[in-house]
Amino acid sequence: MKFTAEQIAGVLEGEVVGNPLVEVHELSKIEEGKVGSLTFLSNPKYTNYIYITEASITIVNKSFTPESEIKTTLIKVEDAYLAFSKLLEFYDQAIKASKVGIEPHTVIAEDVHYGSDLYLGSFSYIGKNVKIGNNVKIYPNCFIGDNVVIHDNVTIFAGAKIYSESVIGNNCIIHAGSVIGSDGFGFAPNPDGSYKKIPQIGNVIIEDDVEIGACSTIDRATLGSTRIKKGVKLDNQIQVAHNVEIGENTVIAAQTGIAGSTKIGKNGMIGGQVGISGHLTIGNNVRIQAQSGVARNIKDDEVLQGSPTFGYNDFSKSYVHFKNLPKIIAEIDELKKQILNQKNGNNG
Repeated sequence: MKFTAEQIAGVLEGEVVGNPLVEVHELSKIEEGKVGSLTFLSNPKYTNYIYITEASITIVNKSFTPESEIKTTLIKVEDAYLAFSKLLEFYDQAIKASKVGIEPHTVIAEDVHYGSDLYLGSFSYIGKNVKIGNNVKIYPNCFIGDNVVIHDNVTIFAGAKIYSESVIGNNCIIHAGSVIGSDGFGFAPNPDGSYKKIPQIGNVIIEDDVEIGACSTIDRATLGSTRIKKGVKLDNQIQVAHNVEIGENTVIAAQTGIAGSTKIGKNGMIGGQVGISGHLTIGNNVRIQAQSGVARNIKDDEVLQGSPTFGYNDFSKSYVHFKNLPKIIAEIDELKKQILNQKNGNNG
């Protein structure tokens, strides 16, 4: 797809300085710019590249004034970085919108209902009584189980698996290899030491504007629903167990695991490799640093670190001592010797 500087300036509400009809068909870093590419300049340390870049169009701040001749056409905006981010979103949506139709070698049950502008990639399977909204993009090798509901403007990337009864809200993105609605980890011990599987008959509900990273797993509830609320963003390789609830606009980094029936509040930020025990309540606006272990309920607005976790400020102060423990112990041992020698001298 090609766009002119004039068209791009219209999207960004910017001002063209140079040729308004110059065309671009790809994006690039400013130091790697070439003819037909679009780039941006926001960090002053890259300013020298604007005089040598081959990029056809460069987005810059309105305050930028060239100090010597440049070849690239400028689009001046209030904030070049934010404008480029907006353009990335526009470009991404334009590419996705261009994919429409059902490719060969798909299996679609007879009673499936789907809206306009569906894209369904090859070797995908759509089960019985599935309902799919408008502008849904399902990439190759996906599995959609029976009775799944997928609302409008959803993108499901290659190899994702959505088990039966799951509900996917509007404007969601599910990345490659993710599994939604697999069985929760429920087993009852038998007298002989073996385990009996407990049927998991609930489902997963993912609300609007949620993004789920590659190879993440969200288990279905034993009863009721595992629920990911509006605006949640999950990174890659995250495990969400049965009956967990994650509140609105909470973000969670990769390799975090959340055990069953824990409720996490809204607007939280959870770092990578965090482990959270089951049946806990974690408040709103909570910040949990990477590699922390959470085994207690957490109140609103707490900032935590460590395993088990404690207050972030306390952890930071204590860490100074943690790394000096050998030295501190040596000093204590030396003081003990001095005290003992003094006592022996007094006794003599």
